[in-house]
Amino acid sequence: MARMQDRLTHLITQIRTTADSVVIGAGEIASRNQDLSSRAEQQAASLQETAANMDELTSSVKHNADNAQQANQLAASACGIAARGGAVVGAVVTTMQDIEASSNEVVDIIGTIESIVFQTNILAPNAAVEAARAGEQGRGFAVVAGEVRSLAQRSASAAKAIKQLIGDAADKVQSGSALVERAGTTMRDTVQAVQRVVDIMGEIDAASEAQSLGIGQVNQAVSQMDQVTQQNAALVEQAAAAAQSLEEQATQLKDAVSVFKVADAIPLTSAVRPPKRNAPLPARTLATAWVVPAYAPGAKPAAAALPLTSKTTEAWETF
Repeated sequence: MARMQDRLTHLITQIRTTADSVVIGAGEIASRNQDLSSRAEQQAASLQETAANMDELTSSVKHNADNAQQANQLAASACGIAARGGAVVGAVVTTMQDIEASSNEVVDIIGTIESIVFQTNILAPNAAVEAARAGEQGRGFAVVAGEVRSLAQRSASAAKAIKQLIGDAADKVQSGSALVERAGTTMRDTVQAVQRVVDIMGEIDAASEAQSLGIGQVNQAVSQMDQVTQQNAALVEQAAAAAQSLEEQATQLKDAVSVFKVADAIPLTSAVRPPKRNAPLPARTLATAWVVPAYAPGAKPAAAALPLTSKTTEAWETF
């Protein structure tokens, strides 16, 4: 009987000791879970603010991508107009070159006429001399030779005047051709410059589209992180509730066992040592976040984001 009493006493003592340990451990777990729940809620709030900022950034980047696409279309249209203008100037240059060639041909023809007139002037005196030798019979021929000489002189004067006019016209055509050639060169340079602008705008358009896609993916990832963090916060709250329930049940067990009076019960201070409690984690501070201005007028700026401090990082590593 005494042996059974000793065993029962030892069993009750172990139950009381275990109940005390469970109470202390459950309390510690509940406290840590509450602290972790608070951190998770802060992180969820930070991610929500970050998601709001990412939404505004996505809207701004999308608007920039739309503007870049419109600018690319306008630049392509300007390039087409410049190309058509360059083609017109090229046609004008070709026409001026043809006119210059025709003027040179006219000058050559006038030179031939002058040569004929010169030879006629030489032949007219010879005809007059031969008519004088013929006497009365050559008098009519002498009159004709004089008229031919007069016509040759008038033709020479007219050919000289025409040659001068054609020369002036040729000089002006040559000057105009040079100016049109310079205009054509400038137009070609303009077309090349506009083409380079079109290429650059195309690259900007592609980069803006890729940036918009990347920002959208980041925004989606942040949203998923926000959902996961909220789920973790809910799980931590459930764990805290379970730890509190365990503490209450352990307390009930302790109260139920306390009705047994054991003489050699092990004191709580010596039998159960509460786990060493770490220093409380520092509360996170809110700092002013970067705010991306939304493009839409009247849009409200995003709330401040929660930056991660070094102490907070150490706390999470400890967790």
